[in-house]
Formats: sequence, C-alpha cells, structure tokens
Amino acid sequence: MYETFGMSRRGFAKSAFPLGVAATLLTHLTADAQRQEKNGDGTMTLTPYLLFDGNCRQAMEFYKTCFGGDLALTTVKDSPAKDLMPPAQHGKIINARLQCGNVSISASDWLRPSETPVRGNTVCLYLSGAGFPALKALFDALSHGAEVTDPLTTQFFGTYGALNDKFGVRWMFQSNEKV
Repeated sequence: MYETFGMSRRGFAKSAFPLGVAATLLTHLTADAQRQEKNGDGTMTLTPYLLFDGNCRQAMEFYKTCFGGDLALTTVKDSPAKDLMPPAQHGKIINARLQCGNVSISASDWLRPSETPVRGNTVCLYLSGAGFPALKALFDALSHGAEVTDPLTTQFFGTYGALNDKFGVRWMFQSNEKV
C-alpha cells in the first residue's frame, strides 16, 4: 500500500532523517534553549516537522501569509553543516521555523540527494524541550513494537533519538540535557 519508488513508508522514514539531522537540530536547539531560558520551565513541545523537495522557502513563506508570525530560515551555507554537505545542497533550507503564538511549524528541504521523497511521507513529530527523564519515558513508551532508528544517545547538542512507531509514524526526540 505504501510502496512508491520501490521504498516502503517505513524504509523511507528510516532513511529520511540521518543526513543533516544533527545540523537541523542544532538550529532547533538554539531556539529551544532560548525558549527554555525565557520560560525557565523545561516544558516539552510537540512540533510538526515537514520536509520539502526544494521548495521549503516558498512553502514556509506561504504558511506565514496564512498564520502570520515570525519566520526564521537558515540555508545550508549559513549553518555549521556547510562543510558536511556538497555545494549543490548549500542553497537549500536546512531549517525553517514559523512561530505564531502557540502555533509552531518546523521544516527543511530534502537533504538526501541519493533518495527521493515520497509525497505524504515527509512529516514527522518532533518532541523537544523536556528534561531527559520525561523524554526517555516517552521514547520508551513509544518504542513498544517500534523500529528504533536512532537510540537515545548523547550528541554534541544534547540528547537525540528517533523511531518509527508501530503505526509507521516517525518521531524525533531531543533534550538539551546530556545523559
């Protein structure tokens, strides 16, 4: 049912994020750390994360006209990932974030040139901002019957993990706390 371009939905979700995920999260982490400093509460947030096939800027600018708010866009060439990615990727958006009140949408362009995005499978749920114990509890709960693609591990930016739950939904987890 979900086979397109010879790749299953689960296989697509598993391969869609590893390249550039650290650089994308680095940009999110800065915004999340600023929010946590401002709020001081470590409240977990759930944000839809969208992947676009080269038109992230246009899509996010459109969403800004619909929702209003503040839009921040970062290209690969303006990020710490520029030396990790080929020059052909440097003009793409590595991170976009639209914030309007309680509405937040995060996105990036597709950054895996060896694979083709499948329309409809380019959305994941991004949990961030909580302390490690709360994040780990959710990761463990959602792991039942899941395909864990990235176990919760300490990265240079904090803790990160990802999985495709037993229903095929992609989840990314991030905490500024290191374990």
